Formats: sequence, structure tokens, C-alpha cells
Amino acid sequence: MAISFLDKTDLKILQFLQDNGRLTNVELAERVALSPSPCLRRLKQLEESGIIRCYAALLDPCQIALGLQAFIRVRVNKNKKSRDEFNRAVQRWPQVLNCFALTGESDYILQAFFSDINAFSYFVLETLLATPGVEDAKSSFVLKEIKSSTILPLEHLNID
Repeated sequence: MAISFLDKTDLKILQFLQDNGRLTNVELAERVALSPSPCLRRLKQLEESGIIRCYAALLDPCQIALGLQAFIRVRVNKNKKSRDEFNRAVQRWPQVLNCFALTGESDYILQAFFSDINAFSYFVLETLLATPGVEDAKSSFVLKEIKSSTILPLEHLNID
């Protein structure tokens, strides 16, 4: 996706929406010094271009009894069929919020949330390790969250 059409106002819109996705168009227009109609047009263009992927409510895992967060490094058989099967399987696992293919010793890293150690154990033993092609899994548990953000940096896009 080319970002050549972005200007300073677009960047302001993106920054404000990343900070608070519930802003009304009128509130957003006021903050970026536009009238509502041009602001809405810009917003629609950002959505249609795919720069804005979606809007979501971010829940506190601890408040909904998902206090055990794990990062699971997974090694998968190197053949294409195993990788494809794993990629399809991970889409069905609601415990896994993020999955990334990696370079290095592990092939994938999963970020997953569980109610307790029993739920984690069941997932690893009965789901993850039972997936065809999965050779190994190593886990780390989050002791304390130091920083968690959904805001992507935009400084490198600054237009003078």
C-alpha cells in the first residue's frame, strides 16, 4: 500500500484515533482543525485504503478472568504441509491472540491468555502438541506487564 497521499492532517487523524477510537467525527474534526465533512472524507479514505484496519474495544484480561498470559515458542516440521496445517489450526484457537512466524530457533511465537495453569496445560497438551507437524513448544509466562500499547509510531511519516 502506497502512503503517498498522507499529509499532516491525515497523520493527526491517525494519531487521535489510535489514542481514542471512539471519537465522533465532530470531535475528531475539531481536534484536527477541519469541518466534519472533509474530516469524514479523509477518514473514509484511510479506511478504504486499509491503513485503518478496524475499530475494537480492548479488554482487560484480568477483569475477565484471563490472568495467565503466556508466550509460546513453537517449532514445526519444516515441510510446507505442516506449516500450512499449523497456520490453519492457529486461526481456530481463541486463546491465541497473536501468532508470528519467526527467524531463529523457533518457527512461531504465540501470545495466549488462559484462566489458570490448568487451562494452559490442557491447551498445550491436548491442542498445541496434538497438532500435526508440531515438534516442540517452549513457554514463558508474563510476570508483570511493563508496557502494552496498540499505538503504532507515526513519526517516520512526518511530512514537512
